[in-house]
Amino acid sequence: MTSKRVRLRELGINIGSLPIGTYNAITDVSGVEVGHATVHEDTPSVLRTGVTAILPLGKDKVWSHGVFAGSSVFNGYGEMTGRGWLEEAGQLSSPILLTSYYGVGAVHRGINKLCDDKDTHSGTHPIVAETWDGWLSDPNAFALTTEHVAQAMENTRPGHVDEGCVGGGTGMVCHDFKAGIGTSSRQVSVLGEPYTVGVLVQANYGDRQDFRVNGVPVGLQIPATEVPVPDRKRVPHVEDGSIIIVIATDAPISSKQCDRLARRATLGLGRTGGFGHNGSGDYAIAFSTGNTLKLRKEGLHEGLKIIPEKDINPLFHGVVEATEEAIVNSLCMAVTTQGYKGRVVHELPLARMTDILNRK
Repeated sequence: MTSKRVRLRELGINIGSLPIGTYNAITDVSGVEVGHATVHEDTPSVLRTGVTAILPLGKDKVWSHGVFAGSSVFNGYGEMTGRGWLEEAGQLSSPILLTSYYGVGAVHRGINKLCDDKDTHSGTHPIVAETWDGWLSDPNAFALTTEHVAQAMENTRPGHVDEGCVGGGTGMVCHDFKAGIGTSSRQVSVLGEPYTVGVLVQANYGDRQDFRVNGVPVGLQIPATEVPVPDRKRVPHVEDGSIIIVIATDAPISSKQCDRLARRATLGLGRTGGFGHNGSGDYAIAFSTGNTLKLRKEGLHEGLKIIPEKDINPLFHGVVEATEEAIVNSLCMAVTTQGYKGRVVHELPLARMTDILNRK
């Protein structure tokens, strides 16, 4: 039975000390849009999969402008297309797409088909990142198509972001509970100016016994006798899972500083109980909308601003807090799901978690 799902703060539980943005979402960074295409079918194949699209500068500038960006890999048992060029040039000039391991090829092909100017983007490699949903979704169906990519792109909006079992997160499992997409944001001040840091995750990693909220070992206090644990780890060759962390900020920072923000996301992951196990693909990508690069304009990029390194610490704090809360939100908003071969993954019991945290 599925309980009413609410975000962590609606339970009266706050993470960290920094204030949140209006939506407590990555879309609190002005210009950022998020959309999903969710595939939930039982015939002819059992599918619990999808695509999530993040547009750094919204639909109007998706193909005409770029931003400074960077990335980090904690453990590399996963895939993020386009990362080689991202690290080489330090620029992002495409959407970021999150999906299933089995959908990477189709989604990559789909976003290339949808590009409105292939001459301008001939040197661009789209960012498509994945986590594995083959426990709940038929891995042999290869169900995702260009139409799903187009749907996710068309559905992108500023403001509210749907979370849990949606888009690329439809079939994902985190700390042995049902999870998926989660998001959060923080407001910070740098050199007297207000900025926003937003994070969106696709969470699919971890063991129940390691799950923590605000440092409290919640997972240890919800045993398998109370909420069943998926038995996938008893199946040979099934690995630990992965997480994709997308970080946005409107602070004007360089591509190398974006690398630095991406690395700090690992601390938020660790606070929830992520260890970067051998079979986990832990990837983070960060971008800044504080400077925009006009791809179709000749000449120098002018008017660029960069925050000094010594003043960047508030952004680090924002990334860590928002990453931790985004992961927990992905669990709070996901619902019990039955999928491929009748397998069931149960939702995190919110009342039970609240009780544990109130008794800490």
